[in-house]
Amino acid sequence: MSDNPSFVLRGIEDVVYEQRAIPQPGPDDVIVEVKKTGICGSDVHYLVEGRIGDFIVEKPMVLGHESAGIVSKVGANVKHVKVGDRVAMEPGATCKKCELCKSGRYELCADIVFAATPPYDGTLARYYPLPADLAYPLPENLTLEDGAMMEPLSVGVHSVANLGGFRTGQSIAIFGCGPVGLLCMAVAKALGAKRVIAVDIVSQRLEFAKTYAATETYLPPKPLEGESKIDYSRRNAEQMKQQLNIQDRGHNTIDLVIDASGAEVSIQTALYIVKTGGTFVQVGMGAPNVTINLALLTVKELNYKGSFRYGPGDYPLAISLAASGKVDLKPLVTHRYAFNDAIVAFKATRAGKSEDGKGVIKAIISGPE
Repeated sequence: MSDNPSFVLRGIEDVVYEQRAIPQPGPDDVIVEVKKTGICGSDVHYLVEGRIGDFIVEKPMVLGHESAGIVSKVGANVKHVKVGDRVAMEPGATCKKCELCKSGRYELCADIVFAATPPYDGTLARYYPLPADLAYPLPENLTLEDGAMMEPLSVGVHSVANLGGFRTGQSIAIFGCGPVGLLCMAVAKALGAKRVIAVDIVSQRLEFAKTYAATETYLPPKPLEGESKIDYSRRNAEQMKQQLNIQDRGHNTIDLVIDASGAEVSIQTALYIVKTGGTFVQVGMGAPNVTINLALLTVKELNYKGSFRYGPGDYPLAISLAASGKVDLKPLVTHRYAFNDAIVAFKATRAGKSEDGKGVIKAIISGPE
């Protein structure tokens, strides 16, 4: 192919198709012809608000970062993949030299070049350049669509298995039944969870979670008039404990809580229900400032961790879980769009449903024809 059509964000609510230069590989790089790209909430956030925290879109930027494709060119030093290989694309190139990279926490590299994070272009184009070590060959039983789902699945792996240290026979509660929350449930189930409790304020989401990976679900009550968030969260936690027989110590405890919602009351409630000495991992992005009961962190000696993207070993484990059949990604892909319909795909993802009323979990955009 001699052209490189790209889906470009120029400003808030302003997206266009543009021709971009075809990239050439460095000696340690590959060029991937992108075939499948999932839409992430962060992509929508940039479209609607032009920023996420301190990451501000100040010049035109190609969107997309959940991708898989076919290797079209390889650099002179590349040995583990060849032209024609189908690969999952890890979209964050790091310096590999700083203290954090060398200590195995490369996701925190200050110089990371992450797709569709300003000022760097994303993957919604025909071609995307990538360090070869971030191109992971897909087993034959996985599709390119599965390959695109490795990015959000790796977020779940990082939160649950890596930072959460989750083990067989343990119990987990996950707040938020969006794509990341559902994939955290799938990872926990694949690792042999005793209980996987899904929490959400939308009953239809809980119904899907129960059919997908959750063993139990919990629908929080509505707040009372005039009730503060922290008082509501305390009441909500007590109801959740009683309804699901959750204890602070002993056999019926929650070893790990993942917040994939970003909601303040979810974070507050989670600290009440996680076991004494347990772990809380924050993966959902919400308001930057929330109120928490700091005494709970102290007297329960909780491990409170933030989770940012994914790090060493997360992509390989994600691919292994999917290839072995322990994680089924197909039920999560609810909508598929041609490249020329990317605007429609973003509109549906933003609305949470397509024009026919079907709810969106994950929308996948095919590469240019």
